[in-house]
Amino acid sequence: MQTVVLDTNALLMPFEVGINIDLEVRNLLGDVRFVVPGPLIGELKHLAEDNRHAKAALALARTKEIVQSDAHGDDSVLEVALRENAYIVTNDKELRRRARKVRIPLLYLRSGTHLILEQY
Repeated sequence: MQTVVLDTNALLMPFEVGINIDLEVRNLLGDVRFVVPGPLIGELKHLAEDNRHAKAALALARTKEIVQSDAHGDDSVLEVALRENAYIVTNDKELRRRARKVRIPLLYLRSGTHLILEQY
């Protein structure tokens, strides 16, 4: 079973663009294990002050397996993905660039309607 790391951006997607992340990922990869790096929980709590979707994204994150990381932000997403030999779901351009550099497979939003898979 493949592991998929969700970043903050991915956790917000269902509420900002109306995409069902679980369904889209499973359509591309089959049965998967979703994980969220622990530091992103704090990031979502902080975002909740300014982003109306952050509370819903936080509730979604808590339905996934939360895994520890000593890093923060995008670094925690990359660390967990490398450690777990996982895919990353994100629309963050900088995170996608960094993931490509270390050959981590990606899933990201195309045309605001569906996820596409990029692997090496």
